[in-house]
Amino acid sequence: MDSLTHVALGACIGEAFFEKGFGKKAMLWGMLAQSIPDIDFLAGFWMSTPETLLAHRGFTHSILFGLLIVPLFALVADRVHRPHNITFRKWLYFFAAEVFVHLFIDAFNNYGIGWFEPFSHHRFSFNTIYVADAFFSIWPGIACCMLIILNRFHLQRAFWWKFGIFLPALYLCYCSFNKLMIDHSVKQQFTEQQISHERYFTTPAPLQNWLWFVVAGNDQGYNVGYQSVFGKEKPIHFEFFPRNDSLLQSAPQDDDLQRLIRFSQQYYTVEKWHDTLVFNDLRFGQEIGWYDPKQKFVFHYYLDFPTKNDLVVQRGRFEGWNKDVVYSLWEKIKGD
Repeated sequence: MDSLTHVALGACIGEAFFEKGFGKKAMLWGMLAQSIPDIDFLAGFWMSTPETLLAHRGFTHSILFGLLIVPLFALVADRVHRPHNITFRKWLYFFAAEVFVHLFIDAFNNYGIGWFEPFSHHRFSFNTIYVADAFFSIWPGIACCMLIILNRFHLQRAFWWKFGIFLPALYLCYCSFNKLMIDHSVKQQFTEQQISHERYFTTPAPLQNWLWFVVAGNDQGYNVGYQSVFGKEKPIHFEFFPRNDSLLQSAPQDDDLQRLIRFSQQYYTVEKWHDTLVFNDLRFGQEIGWYDPKQKFVFHYYLDFPTKNDLVVQRGRFEGWNKDVVYSLWEKIKGD
């Protein structure tokens, strides 16, 4: 999830644990604890872009990190707020809830998360919800604002923390149901259209959960298309993108290239744009692929110009968006 969502959700969880007067202080602790795994952004100041891609949601999003940071937070909070009547066990439960909720919900989008770092580099990714989905984030955001505004003894505070926790949880369950339906539908279409593949994934297109991005293929290349939950019986139009591994022979054979391949989880293609060699990670979708199926992929890394890749994950995410593109997104969502 995005950082603001973690902050708002952390505040709501803090209020849930410590009502009746202490809640606003706990909200601040919750905001901090819910945000602490994202401290890995600091790696970007001294690492190369491929190193940073693997560092983000790596060790600081691991179970081991959670087990180490939770008692540290509990010790600091217990000391800062003395004298108090809060047991150390309650501090532990509170900070464990904050940190592990962060690690849990981050696994639901397409970036991936290293729960078992540093013992295993496998990234877990459920591909269930877009990283910035307003239909998930708006509820804890509203609740957090209300909890800040209301007096710390106000009777409605219990309503608002429940509002900020349970509604996004229900929406996440709804997204998971959509995921199951889409996966069932696309598997049928692979059979009907005779789409040969060794691996595939489905993930929501930008900003919503009703239009899904579908990628299926093997080391030769990938078929890419879109499927709506409201039109899952209709055939998917697939566009084929060759993998072009042979082009990598002219690329710098360094550790950064191997990191990009590892980060992509094998979902990559290589292209030649004029005199520039480009590495695409397909997991992050296309710029406006539902409008133009031949559009370039959002994640494109210039292999020949490594210093020009600072915003590689979301490069050009909204490039080319206009009234016609938004209308076509709406039509695709409707299943037309």
